[in-house]
Amino acid sequence: MQSTRFAQKLVIGLALLLTTIAPAYAIPQLLIDAKTLQVLYAEDAGQPWHPASVTKLMTAYLAFAAIKDGRVTLDTPVTISQHAWNQAPAKSGLAVGQSVTLKDALYIMLVKSANDMAVAVAETVGGSEKAFVAQMNLMAQQMGMTATHYDNANGLKSPGQISTARDLAIIALYVERDFPQYMPIFQTQAVQLGDHKLEASNTMLEHFAGLTGMKTGYICESGLNIVATLDRNGRQLLAVVLGASSARERNELAAQMFLRGLSGALTPTGQTLLDIKDLDAKPVDMSPLICGKKAKAYIKKRMAAFPMGLKGKPSYLTDKIEGPTYIATELGAPSTTPVAPGTATTATGDGGPDTATDD
Repeated sequence: MQSTRFAQKLVIGLALLLTTIAPAYAIPQLLIDAKTLQVLYAEDAGQPWHPASVTKLMTAYLAFAAIKDGRVTLDTPVTISQHAWNQAPAKSGLAVGQSVTLKDALYIMLVKSANDMAVAVAETVGGSEKAFVAQMNLMAQQMGMTATHYDNANGLKSPGQISTARDLAIIALYVERDFPQYMPIFQTQAVQLGDHKLEASNTMLEHFAGLTGMKTGYICESGLNIVATLDRNGRQLLAVVLGASSARERNELAAQMFLRGLSGALTPTGQTLLDIKDLDAKPVDMSPLICGKKAKAYIKKRMAAFPMGLKGKPSYLTDKIEGPTYIATELGAPSTTPVAPGTATTATGDGGPDTATDD
């Protein structure tokens, strides 16, 4: 009798534990064959999520389109306004009034993930960030990004900044298809701007052969996000990971999907990317688990659940790749507005907090 009661309590206890833990472990993941749009793997790919700096893919797309239309050129000056300078890191290190060409600005925005530069690009192309964001939302609608809404051009914290793994795969594919001439930007590992070397936020570039780039993102509400593209052995794949607890976990999960796709362990599910339905739901808020009081325990659980890449553990990211460094040039004289110490090298826009990065 006692053993029966114990068994019942154990079942109830395990059920409660799974109910508590399961939502916390839900990390949207998506793997697409970029040539055919066939889905090779999808988990919570339609769940609304905060995109963080992956937002900059749309910012870049509209800038590329403006260049194509002749409204701006790669040589058009992009100037840091007070509004741009006020953005939180990661930043370019430029002061109010300083300028770079649009070409340089795009490299700084996409490689370093500089939030000030994203706003400056938006102001240059759209006249104001507000007007540019309206264009972003219109383009998202036209692309069929049914769950996506933008409040700003850089992906910093805002309740209405929402997307899904599905939608982020769509914008990435549009960038690749419509503007292949700009793909080398996404492969660049650093930008040299004066005395400052702005390192890429996408560290997978250094450790996974065939990666052609794309974009990372991080705010507390999103966890660590990545959209990554691969061209290896005649296969072109696209992976999305949202809400990881660390850069290590994010990158290793993306690499794992790529390798399973390349090996044939993941095969077409019968769905295409456009068959995935975005959910009518609120975006997940990861901040309590990534930056709050629960973060230490949650990250420890994630490390136990997925230890790839931890010290003493195997890793999918074993290649050593030295990629290009792009040289950017500041055009305008600095204003008297001071630059906060460290703004040229701070990487908090994408790398995650110290408690969230265990690699």
